[in-house]
Amino acid sequence: MAVVIRLQRTGKRTQPQYRVVAAEKRNAVGSQAKEVLGTFNPCVKDNEQIKLNMERVSHWIKTGAVPSKTVASIIKKASK
Repeated sequence: MAVVIRLQRTGKRTQPQYRVVAAEKRNAVGSQAKEVLGTFNPCVKDNEQIKLNMERVSHWIKTGAVPSKTVASIIKKASK
């Protein structure tokens, strides 16, 4: 099975928050994830916006998980 790293939306209608999750590609976006890797809050404007467990992210990428375009840019910002 193909594993992808993608965003899962949570939060209120007008206050979106996202979880960065590793999930099966075939599963629906809101379904059960294999592992929660971190959070992304676009409403916050300072350094608290991105919280990722980079150790687990690199583990999933090494095992063949492919990040989405948005998650790839979030990982790039978090690694700086």
